Amino acid sequence: MKAFQNLTWKEAEARIKGGLVVILPVGSTEAHGLHLPLATDVMISEEMAWRAAVKLQARQIDALVLPPIAYSVTDFSKAFSGTISIKQETATAMIRDICSSLYEQGVKLVVIANSHLEPLHIQSINAAIEQVKTASGHRVAFPDKRKRRWAEKLTEEFRRGDCHAGAYETSLVMVARPELVREAVRQQLEPVTISIAEKIREGARSFIEAGGKDAYFGNPREASCEEGESSYQALSDMLVEAVMEALAQRAT
Repeated sequence: MKAFQNLTWKEAEARIKGGLVVILPVGSTEAHGLHLPLATDVMISEEMAWRAAVKLQARQIDALVLPPIAYSVTDFSKAFSGTISIKQETATAMIRDICSSLYEQGVKLVVIANSHLEPLHIQSINAAIEQVKTASGHRVAFPDKRKRRWAEKLTEEFRRGDCHAGAYETSLVMVARPELVREAVRQQLEPVTISIAEKIREGARSFIEAGGKDAYFGNPREASCEEGESSYQALSDMLVEAVMEALAQRAT
């Protein structure tokens, strides 16, 4: 399966005229513990997007994966080197403009595959979606996995909220890019059983304030490829389900 950016413009034109669904992977460049790369969220979003595209093609729905967005609002990890945060309005504008450009060309549906869960980042996505809908009437599919409907399909650690670079995300990277997991370090990490979600509700404004002095929460030592495969199955199914629902709404 070709990536969207590897098409020629004539190939892109033909696919778009045929009713193309495009998946936009969205992540961040930020600290993910002592054992995972800065691009963790991007890698996860890309992998779930590719798997969803394959499943959509099996349903006779033409789908391609767009180049990923690797920058977002990442204020919670600003204290850690390598983290690159952008303004919320910049993040909103980037997503809005990408979606608008694609819809102007005639793309059938844009769906967002997101793996970065910082509240202001999610707000930037939702704001972009609303702006696209207001300006053009087009819907953008976005299964927000923080919502119960989607979260209940994922791991217990994810649902608890202590899942930044813990077992959940580490398992996903172990499947997608195992060579980038610092395995010897991972095996030495102690659990940080603090729900970042709860700390945010209590007013924490950074990983440091929440108790994550090394930019991870959860238990990386419990990660496994088996868990990663199971989670990718669930994540890609979410995208497929969101696409099918959006296409059904579009048809009515």
